[in-house]
Parts: sequence; C-alpha cells; structure tokens
Amino acid sequence: MKLSTLSARLTRQRWRVITLLFGLLAALLWLTLRPQPVDSVTVQTTRLVRSVQFSARVATLARVEVGSTVTARVAQVLVREGAQVRVGEALVRLESDELQATLAQAQAAQTQAQARLQGLRSTGRAQTQANLAQAQATVHAAQADVVRTQQLVTQGFLSPSRLDEAQRALSVAQAAQAGAVAQVQASAESGTDVNQAQAQLDAARAATQAAQARLSQMVLRAPSDARVLTRTVEPGQIVQPGRALLSLALAGPTQLKAQVDERFLAELIPGQPATVVADAFASQRLAAQVAFIAPAVDVQRGAVEVTLTLDKPAPAFLREDMTLSVEVETARREQALVLPLAALRAVPGAAQDAADVLLAVDGRAQLQRIRVGVRSLQAAEVLEGLKSGDTLLLGTAVQAGERVRLRDAAAPVASPTPGAQGAAGAALTNAMGR
Repeated sequence: MKLSTLSARLTRQRWRVITLLFGLLAALLWLTLRPQPVDSVTVQTTRLVRSVQFSARVATLARVEVGSTVTARVAQVLVREGAQVRVGEALVRLESDELQATLAQAQAAQTQAQARLQGLRSTGRAQTQANLAQAQATVHAAQADVVRTQQLVTQGFLSPSRLDEAQRALSVAQAAQAGAVAQVQASAESGTDVNQAQAQLDAARAATQAAQARLSQMVLRAPSDARVLTRTVEPGQIVQPGRALLSLALAGPTQLKAQVDERFLAELIPGQPATVVADAFASQRLAAQVAFIAPAVDVQRGAVEVTLTLDKPAPAFLREDMTLSVEVETARREQALVLPLAALRAVPGAAQDAADVLLAVDGRAQLQRIRVGVRSLQAAEVLEGLKSGDTLLLGTAVQAGERVRLRDAAAPVASPTPGAQGAAGAALTNAMGR
C-alpha cells in the first residue's frame, strides 16, 4: 500500500515537470517566432523648406582711414565717433601759421611779377618806342651832317678830319638805333623781356599754388558722405604721415558679409531670399537676399564669402561689424511627399537621387526603390516610388522579408514657419562658429 502511493506521487510529479518543460519550450518558441518591434513612420504630404543658417557681420560699402600727409600739431578735432559728416566737411585742423606766412610771401611775389609784366606791356613798351624814334632821328641828323661835311671838305672849306668826326658820329647814332630796335623787339609780345617776365610770373603762380596746396593739407576733410567709426586723435597731438587719425564708413547700401562653409556652396545662388536677425534685437527680423558669392574659396578656413543686401533701408540699430544670424532659403516645396532621412538606405553605384526604403506590407518588410528630391537636415522629398499613407520602417536592424511588428516613432518631417529657428527638418545648418 505504501509502495503504490509513493509510485503515484512520483508519477504526478513527473507529469508536472514534463508539463512545465513543455510550457517553457512553447514560450521560448513563441518568443522566437514573434515578429520583432520596429519603429515606423507614415509618409505624409506637407511643406518642406531647406535653408542654410550662418553668422554674418554688418559691413558698409567702403571704409576709409583719414590721416595727415604732413608732420604737424593738431589744433582742432571737429567730429566725434558716430557723427555723420558730409563730403568736404572739415574733420581735423592742424596748426598752419608758418604755411599761411609762406602763402602770403608767394602771393606777394606773384603780384610783383605780374606788375612787372604789365609794366613791360604798357609804359615799358611806349618808352622803347620813344627811344627808337629818338635814335632814328639822331641817325638821320648824323647822315645829313656827313653829307654836308663831305661837300665842304671837297670845296676846301673843311679839313678831312672833320669828315672823319662826322662819320664817327653817324656810326654811334646807328649803333644807338640798333640798340633801340633790340629794346623794341625785346618788349614785344614774343620778345625776350616779356617772355622772361611771363616765366617769372608763372613761377610765382606755381609757388602760390604749392603754398595753397600745403596749406589745404592742414585741414583734413571728409572724402564723401560718411559716418565716423573711430577717432584716435586729440588736440595738441603731433601727427605724422601714414598714421590713421579717423576711420570712416562711407555712405552707401548696408551689406552683410558672411564666411560660409564651402560644403554649402552648391545650395547658394544670388537672389535667394534670406531672413536676418541681430542677436541683440531678436524680435526684429529683416528681409534680405543673397547679392554676391565670391569666386574664390578661403583655403585656410575652407569658406567662401557671401554678400547679402537688405530689401529695405537698414534700421538705426544696425552697427558696423555687428553680428547677425542669417537664414537663407535655398529650396521650398509647399506640397511635397516627405519622409525622414532615417528611413533612407544608400544604394551603392546608383544615381545620386536614388535610395531604398523598407515598406511594411502585410506584416513583413519589403524593399522599395525610390527617387528623392530636395533634402533638408532631417527630411527628404519623395519624387517617385511612394504614396501618401505608406508605412516606412526605420533603422538598419530589420532586413527585407522579415516579419515585423510596427511601433510608432515620432519623426517630425514637416517644415516650420519660415524664419523659425530650431525646428526639426527645417535647416541645413552651417556648423561654422562665429
């Protein structure tokens, strides 16, 4: 009786162990054959905007430095930093007492030379004409005296020596006449005296102009309408040539200069719209556009200089060299079939716009070839191969043909409102620091 009871207990325990083992095997088999959970996302039609974001700085059309061309002491500084100046406006005055005296001396010499020339052309010329007339009259008298003396000598009334004296007097009169003729020629408009006096007058005028030019250098003036950026000079200072005393931003359209990573060069073209925000005035957004892209790349930084212009006149708060955040819209699709980049699988050797995705079809992963268009940082436009509502599998753990169990994944692919920063899928961000 005791043996049969013990045998029955052992049999029941054996069946319990067998039942437990079968249960464990069944559970293990169920876990092995159960489809693995895979993150999935539904293809949607939405707006897709691709943009490039980078930092820029405010730059005027041109900047010039104003300095002295002579060594002198500063008498007055007439402007302050930030002042608006007009073309020709005096900025700095240098001491000029010595140069003013030099100018007065040159002007006096010019007046004297001009008076001498005018004298030669008026009273001097009349005097030479009178001298010539007197010399001619003397010659005529001497000639008549020679003729008369010769007749008297022939008749024996006078000695031959008297004729010699008359002929010497004629020679002297003729020499005086030649001198008077030379004086008349010299005082003529093309004569040597007039030419010499004209040359002296020209030299005096040149000296006056040189003195005026040197004196004008003692006043530094604005080369154009401009704004004073920096001032490094004070009254009493001795300045020398080659040293900048004032820095001016010439009036003109305000430009924005940015160094953009050359990786994004293919995305940028002149005329693209942009949104500009000053870090200190984040609530005031400015509209701009790409105006110029430099033809050369900075080898040291691997960057290309991009110039932007504002659509409207620059507001007063924009200052020279101020740092700005710029977002350039490089592509826009108002209604695009969009998927997250995480769903794309590269296709070696295929076209650049070709990619593979895994579709969830009847609980299994199915490989699908698609063609993509515009890409942003997290999203891509589907041109061919998918339709709205298709379910895509994310990640690389699952392979085509495997059974899958879908698990919704938050994959934002919709584009934000233009100008908003930080939203996923909106911007192809430039990673260059300021």
